[in-house]
Amino acid sequence: MNNSASSKQGSVYVIAAASGTGKTSLVAALLADHQDAAVSVSHTTRAQRPNEQDGIHYFFVSHEAFTQMINEGRFIEHAEVFGNLYGTSLDEVKRITARGQQLILEIDWQGALQVKTALPEAHLIFILPPTLETLKARLVGRGQDDAETVEKRFEGAVHEISQFRSFDYLLINDDFDSALQDLKQIIFGDPSRYLTETVAAQYAKLIEGLTR
Repeated sequence: MNNSASSKQGSVYVIAAASGTGKTSLVAALLADHQDAAVSVSHTTRAQRPNEQDGIHYFFVSHEAFTQMINEGRFIEHAEVFGNLYGTSLDEVKRITARGQQLILEIDWQGALQVKTALPEAHLIFILPPTLETLKARLVGRGQDDAETVEKRFEGAVHEISQFRSFDYLLINDDFDSALQDLKQIIFGDPSRYLTETVAAQYAKLIEGLTR
């Protein structure tokens, strides 16, 4: 495990991907290997569950308090999900980056573009599946949803994939370990060969199959 600490200001990395691409698993593996990377604690209006701690899992706030924070410009991104509000505060971003850690935000493509507007220096990373067939197999393999829900998630995933050119860096999760090394290289090494236009040109046929 990498325990390196730095007095240098950390950067913000936003990671987005279609559902079923393996984004959450890749981020978890990255964080397990690098203590100089961290995820932020989001604010939410959702009710606190018995096993959750305020300030650890989320900052639980009222709808009124959340709305006030929006009006005061205190979020770099926020969204409504199933009637509840979720957002990443600028204070939380500053807290993590000020201690030299790389801040990882795992959000959807719309939230990623919100972050880029609020923080132009943020780095946007998009993760692609190797094929649409692989993506659908992963969604089915979860065993969490009925066929209709899987189909809706799949169609949503196809739409999300079509947004990849708005991102700075691109990687393909065909093999988990290789994709993890690619992600580490973008954040901690030389990201130049993962620039979106470079990868898109290198894997033009693969990407053509993903953006039907």
